[in-house]
Amino acid sequence: MKYTILAATLAATVAASPSHHHQHHHAKKNAPNKVEKRAPDAVTQVVVGPTATVYQLDGKILDADKAAAGLADGEYVVVGETTPTYVPPPPPPPPSSTPATTSSAGGMKAQFIEEPSSSSAPPTTTSAPPPPPTTTAQPTSSSAPPPPKSSKPAQASPPSGGSGLNADFPSGKIPCSHFPSDYGAVPLEWLGTGGWSGLQFVPGYSADSQSISDIITGIVGDSCKSGGMCSYACPPGYQKTQWPSAQGSTLQSIGGLYCNSDGFLELTRPDHPKLCEAGAGGVTIQNDLDDSVCTCRTDYPGIESMVIPACATAGQTIPLCNPDESDYYVWDGKSTSAQYYVNKKGYGVADACVWNSPLDPKGAGNWSPVILGVGKTAGGLTFLSIFQNLPTSTALLDFNIEITGDVNSKCSYINGVWTGGNNGCTTAMPAGGSAVIRYF
Repeated sequence: MKYTILAATLAATVAASPSHHHQHHHAKKNAPNKVEKRAPDAVTQVVVGPTATVYQLDGKILDADKAAAGLADGEYVVVGETTPTYVPPPPPPPPSSTPATTSSAGGMKAQFIEEPSSSSAPPTTTSAPPPPPTTTAQPTSSSAPPPPKSSKPAQASPPSGGSGLNADFPSGKIPCSHFPSDYGAVPLEWLGTGGWSGLQFVPGYSADSQSISDIITGIVGDSCKSGGMCSYACPPGYQKTQWPSAQGSTLQSIGGLYCNSDGFLELTRPDHPKLCEAGAGGVTIQNDLDDSVCTCRTDYPGIESMVIPACATAGQTIPLCNPDESDYYVWDGKSTSAQYYVNKKGYGVADACVWNSPLDPKGAGNWSPVILGVGKTAGGLTFLSIFQNLPTSTALLDFNIEITGDVNSKCSYINGVWTGGNNGCTTAMPAGGSAVIRYF
């Protein structure tokens, strides 16, 4: 799977071509994945994919040796899922509420985000693999025709559930047949997996495992059962806390509660007894449109499909989870961030927060027009990036986006034109600041 990285004016860019299915910086593999995917008639598909790496800067391919030297010298750092570094721009302004200085200053580090192609099938909620992305040239017009509307009402609000956020989960006491919505988790009923955001069956896993070689991805109709990692969603502003220390032997990510041999759910990070925890905060989505918008986070670590909803109704402001790398998932020794797929307005969760959208197969879900990256670094800066979902999708967003607040540079997509980069942009917010991702 090919990744293309956004090259904002501040950003060094790196692209990798792994067999993972979205754009986290965690998919550099040099050997085939031993990951099986279950299909309805017991057909097993093996997802394989060597890694090819491409380096870009400001949209131009860099010589691999030059890029490697820049990485080694600290001039470039691979980000999107790691801490970004490049030529420092002016430091971010202090937060409007309280004056603050930023200690990382040699200041802001530019960030880029990795972007996938759809050359391999994802862990999908349908039995058929997704169609390939369109190969037609991207329209040059800045205004796209209105998208089709869903025939059913848009499910704009988060699904019901998510009570008991402050309750400690009783590891080993809750049957795997019970979805833990009374401990903060939010069921995603439209996926057809018992409310779970993803299922990964891991035969032979134990708490003492150092790595996991057999990973069978659940499909529609599967449920959380013995030998499975059962991943879950949390309300907007929160994220799951559970993933095993043992990860895929070829660097696949794995996440969720573990269903033990007795059929009970166990914490995979016992030092985090609550299933959902708030992120670092400071980031919101403000929907100034006349319709709802669903912004869908990837289920990571886990099956890595964009199924975790943060849906804002017309006129609504909602929190967006901003992971703090100091206490979040580490992939292959690298800190990670969150990535969200921004769908066209009016699409409900069943049409937006899926890999394959039944409503708009070439313009929603994995083929959403725009991707958003958010994460707080150990130095206190939060990086926010928005970028076109190229080359996966040529779909165009049917509204504008801008990032405002205590940020150091302009970053927007207005009337089909990017400010801050050719196909996207990155900005930074200091510790204690606030940023608004505005849809209008």
